[in-house]
Parts: sequence; C-alpha cells; structure tokens
Amino acid sequence: MAYTRKDVSTLTSTEKRRFVKAMLEVKRRGEYDEFVRTHIEYYTSDGEDGLRTAHMAPSFLPWHRQFLLDLEKALRRVDASVSVPYWDWTRDRTTTSAPWTADLLGGTGRRSDRRVMTGPFAYAEGNWTIKEGVTDEEFLTRDLGRPRDPIRLPTKAELERALKDPVYDASPWDSTAGKGFRNKLEGWGSGRGSASWQNHNRVHRWVGGAMVGGASVNDPVFWLHHAFVDLVWSRWQRRHREHRYLPAKPPGRGSAQYRRVVARHEKLPPWDVTPDQLEGHEHIYRYG
Repeated sequence: MAYTRKDVSTLTSTEKRRFVKAMLEVKRRGEYDEFVRTHIEYYTSDGEDGLRTAHMAPSFLPWHRQFLLDLEKALRRVDASVSVPYWDWTRDRTTTSAPWTADLLGGTGRRSDRRVMTGPFAYAEGNWTIKEGVTDEEFLTRDLGRPRDPIRLPTKAELERALKDPVYDASPWDSTAGKGFRNKLEGWGSGRGSASWQNHNRVHRWVGGAMVGGASVNDPVFWLHHAFVDLVWSRWQRRHREHRYLPAKPPGRGSAQYRRVVARHEKLPPWDVTPDQLEGHEHIYRYG
C-alpha cells in the first residue's frame, strides 16, 4: 500500500517527533553517513570526465528519486509510520517558518561561524556530528537567506517557467542546456551570482552552510528540499503526459556526451534500476 509524503507545514507534533527520532537513529546506526558519502561520490560536474548521474545531467531527477527512496527505507526500518515530508519553498519562505522550527530542523546558524544552535540537529545536542564532509567542521552549519549578501528563495513564477516546458531535457544534456524542464528545475543558469542559480540550486544557496556542495546531505533539509523537487517532477509528468525522460537512446560516439549521460533504459549507477523504471512512483508513495 502506498504511503504519503506530507507538506512539512502540516505535520503534527507527533509526526515531527517521530521523523526526528527516526533520522537520529539512522544517523546513530552509521547509515546516514553512507548517504553523505554516496552523494559526494556522485556529485560530478560536467567539467569532469566520465559518467554523470546525480547532477548536471538528465538523470538528476530519477537519481534523487531513488536516493530519497533509499533514505525512506532506512527511516521506515526504524519507524514504519515515517516518510519524508516536503518543503514547498515557494510558500514557506521565511527563516522562521516550517521547517525551521525548534521541534523539527532548528534554525539558522550563529553569526560568527554559522553553527546551528537550535533544534535536535544542533551539535550541542550530541546526536548530529558531521563525519563526512568537504571541511573539517563537526557541526551543522546554515546561513538562511545569506544576510550579509541577501538571496531570496525561488518564486512560484520562477518554478512555473520550468513546469511549462514540455520537453524533459535537451542537448547538450548538461548544465548549459537552455531548453528542457530538467535544467530549468535543477537551476544552472547563465551569468554571475544569484542570477546563475535558479530553483533547486538557489534553494541550496539560500540555506547555505552545509547545503552548499557535495556534502549537502549533512543537513536534513536536503531531503525535504528534494522531496519537493520530486513532487514538482510529478506535477510536470501529469501536465505533459505525452512526454518522457530524455534522452531515449544513448548519445552516439560522435557526441561530447557519449558515455557521459544515462539514457532512458540504461542502468543508473549506483543502482540496478533505469530512469524508465523510476518515472512512476504512485505504487510506492503519494503526495498529500
């Protein structure tokens, strides 16, 4: 039977408590740091050689769908009632709204070093030591809204620009693709500064701290953010039912993307699953 992923702003106090408790237990068991390591390993840019699966590629959306499912399985081994809530950042847009409450994810970091001081994931609580990262910091960091150089969350209109594109992705299948839903949602834009980060990417920058870079999984909001990105993909699929994941076939030998992106029926590392198999999710979970 399919379970439901709820809007984080609608969670009851009991649902929040159970989600937090399950997250902390997955961390205590050492499983959580495996997720961090996996994301770091597959955080490959299109400036690097080799296959790209998690970012700057068509498989950005199915890769993170499977990644979320794996985390959810780990959580549900602890508590079968738990699922990952989603954070609609087009609506909950302040530094004190959901999910930044003391009974869920805690708030922003302190001014001096961006260390999170509130909530169950604060270092002082003793349950959330950063063990896998790109820096030596052991504590969770955030810089919500980036007060010293303000940045705003994406708007509904900016998200709609991605949703209305009927084509899933387009050549050259990377961060420079000017057409296609995937890159407009992932958010690699042209220009410098804030203008170059759109939708998904800008949310990572708005949260700041640990959420910037390959080790972004260290902040539990990563999952709530990507659950909403996954919901947006579902909305796009319903709106454009005749359109599918692209490329349908692998780029040929003459292409700069030869063996660098995953086609619809190819395996999606590190799993034995294809984008085609991940296009539907209603038999596993639904959004409330």
